[in-house]
Amino acid sequence: MSETLLRADGLHTYYGASHVLRGVDFEVAKGETIGLMGRNGMGKTTLIRSMLGLVRPRQGRVSVRGEDMTDAPPHSIARRGIAYVPEGRGIFPNLSVRENLVMAARPGVDGRRDWDFERVVATFPRLGERLGHGGGQLSGGEQQMLTIGRALMTNPDLLILDEATEGLAPLIAREIWSIIKTIRASGIATVIVDKNYGAVMSLANRCVVLVKGRVVFSGSAAELSSNPEVMHRYLSL
Repeated sequence: MSETLLRADGLHTYYGASHVLRGVDFEVAKGETIGLMGRNGMGKTTLIRSMLGLVRPRQGRVSVRGEDMTDAPPHSIARRGIAYVPEGRGIFPNLSVRENLVMAARPGVDGRRDWDFERVVATFPRLGERLGHGGGQLSGGEQQMLTIGRALMTNPDLLILDEATEGLAPLIAREIWSIIKTIRASGIATVIVDKNYGAVMSLANRCVVLVKGRVVFSGSAAELSSNPEVMHRYLSL
């Protein structure tokens, strides 16, 4: 895990006059799984969007594989091996399941095509049964699977999942967690934001807790679970 894929140094991000991120440092190494944790409104999604070029930080630096990408457009960052599954899914409802997947297909930055159409369909059997359905015809859980599958079709080195199980029935959520475990085992680095802290901690190599736009904890899941003060004070556990 020596190669840093994505790094943020001293990010300050504002929405209008609201100072959301206050000097955040964050990094993800090759093959690493990070749980990005904190209550609602603490800056988790803003941090992700700031690192991906979707929101411009007012101060600080973002780098991908050591290259300064602070002012780069989102598509340039994505093409350096980073895939994003946003809260709200963002599928194309007027395209079929097959079209949603195929449109995203491309090799990874090193030419890998480990995640092709056949592998994605094998990983998400529900999608395989609905290839001709429009994206808008799918259930919420199926749409989430489609969004993750589409991200995998880009053969990323890093997959960022923002509330991947939000609003899903428990059975479907468990299926999503199983798929995330498979992705993690394949060697893809992951950043996971989810309210199911137990599931996140069971997968994460490292946990980062944000409170009011600042990092208040960064360490292993074991270190976090053995720190009841942090768990209760910042995560209400």
